[in-house]
Amino acid sequence: MRFESFRLFGRCTVLAALLASVMAVPAVLAQTKGAAAGAAAPNTLTPAETAAGWKLLFDGKTTNGWRGYHATTFPAKGWAVEDGAIKRVGKGEKPGTGGDIITTGEYGNFELALDWKLSPGGNSGIKYLITESADGTGHSGVGYEMQILDDERHPDAKLGVNGNRTAGALYDLIAPSTHAARPIGEWNQARVVVRGRHVEHWLNGQRVVQFEIGSPEMKALIAKSKYKDIKGFGEATSGHILLQDHGDEVSFRNIKIRQLPEKG
Repeated sequence: MRFESFRLFGRCTVLAALLASVMAVPAVLAQTKGAAAGAAAPNTLTPAETAAGWKLLFDGKTTNGWRGYHATTFPAKGWAVEDGAIKRVGKGEKPGTGGDIITTGEYGNFELALDWKLSPGGNSGIKYLITESADGTGHSGVGYEMQILDDERHPDAKLGVNGNRTAGALYDLIAPSTHAARPIGEWNQARVVVRGRHVEHWLNGQRVVQFEIGSPEMKALIAKSKYKDIKGFGEATSGHILLQDHGDEVSFRNIKIRQLPEKG
């Protein structure tokens, strides 16, 4: 009699444990759903981002807000919107087949965030504080650039000085403090922060570059770089955002920006 009671007690205990596990499933699913809901879908903003002043520079569907460098419209060839990304497709940097693209608006004191994905052996860049020369010619803008590169396959990674042409670098000026790029074919998260004359590059959550516009150190670096003969290079504190056409396939998404107060 006591043995049967023990067996019955054991069965009840097992059933109670199973019932508790089943009842816990909805709560776990709800937590998972809530966590997923906290992250915005590509090319959208969360309520928190909107409240923080973020604005989309790309809606995931059209090229609204972008145009060719030294052009009034978006390039007819060379760039396309595919799978929720602005994509440099095919090859070629000649006029009429692509060229750099820039935002229609100009920005100073900002935080820019975007995702990029590069093809094997590729080269591209995110330029900022870009102004257009008065002569209105050329399809490639010159200015500060956060380098996008396949460091393992592209020869540019071994040129320059101490890695200042590798992914995340201030191109040809300052090497990244660490290699933070993900394997080619994966999406990378980049941020550029400009506050007054202070600038930072962030790649996949790591700050990899920081500098001061117009500082003696920066002037010395420019004097030793490929930009040394470009009058006024690196002096602007506001301008367009530019996505570079270097002839290689590259995709951009989640492009957003927010204005920052001037550095005190």
